[in-house]
Amino acid sequence: MTRRRCLNTLLTGLGVSAHPATVAAAPKDVMETAANVIQKQVDAKLLEAAVLHVQQGGEVFQRSFGGAANTEAIFLLASITKTMTAAGVMVLTDRGEVKLSDPVVKFIPEFSEGARKEITIRQLLTHTSGLPDQLPENDALRARHAPLEDFVRAVVRTPLLFQPGSRYHYQSMGILLAAEIVQRVAQIPLASFLEKNVFTPLSMHRTAFGLGRFKLEEVVLNQTEHAAPESGAGAASAKDWDWNSAYWRNLGAPWGGGHGTAGDVAAFLRSFMHPQGRALREATARMMIEDQTGSLKAGRGIGFDLRHETFGKSCSAKAFGHSGSTGNLAWADPEKDLSCVILTSLPGRVSSPLILHPVSDLVSAGA
Repeated sequence: MTRRRCLNTLLTGLGVSAHPATVAAAPKDVMETAANVIQKQVDAKLLEAAVLHVQQGGEVFQRSFGGAANTEAIFLLASITKTMTAAGVMVLTDRGEVKLSDPVVKFIPEFSEGARKEITIRQLLTHTSGLPDQLPENDALRARHAPLEDFVRAVVRTPLLFQPGSRYHYQSMGILLAAEIVQRVAQIPLASFLEKNVFTPLSMHRTAFGLGRFKLEEVVLNQTEHAAPESGAGAASAKDWDWNSAYWRNLGAPWGGGHGTAGDVAAFLRSFMHPQGRALREATARMMIEDQTGSLKAGRGIGFDLRHETFGKSCSAKAFGHSGSTGNLAWADPEKDLSCVILTSLPGRVSSPLILHPVSDLVSAGA
């Protein structure tokens, strides 16, 4: 598949095979085989740290690798963060304080020029608003250690890429505005709102937006050599604002600045497979993992990616989840009562074909 081949040239240059998981395994051996895929890259000195957490029903397999001291190691979650921001918005919908059909301008009055006044909260959360993924001035904002308020001000005036609702285009800035709505309605920082209303009810005790109560030396650092372009691409000039910088780790960007453990991410995913009303109403939780893009057929729920083929090759059509550019993939398959969370320190541009997809393929096929 294309996703398996996209980095062959790079990986060949690193002296690593892009197809590490080609040995068939009996179901009882699947988890060990999956773990070996990860361990192989640690042994090859390509991967510095990882945690694998797989749960099917009441059975849990978890293991830490390399510099991850144990399975409670805290990683930068990158875009998995978006699903948690979306859950925060849905807490407010449960309370009747916002509706997905509400225009954004109702809560952010300055977001009113031209077609902006037509954009709805639903469109922010399904990547159909017309906003860009990253701002043109992203690097400059991060280089001067801008607060999130400066990003919001920039988003308010940035040009739209298309008429709202007419297309799907992955957009971190839409998630930022959704987070801003939560803060304006709740009148407390998003990190505090989520801690009280999502993380604590779901017993996600080692999850935070920004570092929260954790210290930089307590979390896993990322291998920035192959970082995403918007995160500095490993350039020496970006060291004070890249993924490992104190600035970025503390910023709490609602589109990519969350921290958490594999077990906490699994608990979050499983709360949608088995909603019990702890953070969201059952109907709300189920709606978040249903396609919300209508005729666009973009395979997006509320915050979640529903394109099951991007997870494990044997996932059912009901699978949902999200990836993270720092080297993470988290998904759940309600049909199998199965969840799989892989957190690594190796950027997704390299770890996806080497680790994330091969491991997910094994797990989904062996369950």
